[in-house]
Amino acid sequence: MKGLIAKKVGMTQVFDENGNLTPVTVIHVEPNTVIATKTQEKCGYNAVVLGLEDMKQGKANKAYAGQFPENITPKRHLKEFRDFDGEVKVGDQIGVELFDKTSYIDVTATSKGKGFQGVMKRWGFHGGRSTHGSKFHREAGGTGACTTPGHTLKGVKMAGRMGADRVTVQNLKIVKVDPELKVIMVRGAVPGVKNCTLIVKAAVKK
Repeated sequence: MKGLIAKKVGMTQVFDENGNLTPVTVIHVEPNTVIATKTQEKCGYNAVVLGLEDMKQGKANKAYAGQFPENITPKRHLKEFRDFDGEVKVGDQIGVELFDKTSYIDVTATSKGKGFQGVMKRWGFHGGRSTHGSKFHREAGGTGACTTPGHTLKGVKMAGRMGADRVTVQNLKIVKVDPELKVIMVRGAVPGVKNCTLIVKAAVKK
């Protein structure tokens, strides 16, 4: 499994050889540092722990800093990738070149927070008619039967907090990989706000 920690830059558009316009999301990939490696014999599974973005001096407490080797500055973001493709050792730097021969990726991030929203925005409810004296415009309507069961069942779609959830978008096609600018351009949108942290992996279903 190939994977890296990256940052979302924003969206733009590119043209292919035939002049067709493609909307793309630009993902900036600073080199990830290998913090630790886990093996089947020692931990029961194979994995690689990657870190991104140095922390300021004194910001990491002893418990957090203790998991980093002496020659590596504590990192703000850590992510473990199981069954990592390729041979790496502690201290190695891994960048966008990891996806040179990859066509599709999966991107995971925390989606934009929308706050408390009604059922029309949160769940896409149709709403009531707007004419002829209707008093039912953007309400949820009935949420449960009267006597039986006499209460609202679990899982009924209602108004509430929307967004700020962990979201994975699968099978995003890589349009371009630029090692000089350290960016990956993928077709379509990825979750999260600008400059948020992304987990980029080779597509599982492709």
